[in-house]
Amino acid sequence: MGGTPTRHHTKARRNKGRAHFALNTIKTVPCPKCKQQILPHRMCANCGTYRGKQVINVLAKLDKKERKQREKVLKETEGDKSNIKHQEAK
Repeated sequence: MGGTPTRHHTKARRNKGRAHFALNTIKTVPCPKCKQQILPHRMCANCGTYRGKQVINVLAKLDKKERKQREKVLKETEGDKSNIKHQEAK
């Protein structure tokens, strides 16, 4: 027949085997351009940049209304970044 265990494992042995089943937290880093949390060594899905270069045009795939909203957010984040650089220089 087979398939059925002839001896039972104790609760301790069962739980020791499950010690490594815990989930790990996802490590993310902020995007240098838009500060959105992304996985390291990946392109940012929010602004479409990777290592400081524009890889894809994210705005091309959006509707007109969504594109205006995204452009507004991007301008605000770029404006905040330039203000921080001005403050650091002073």
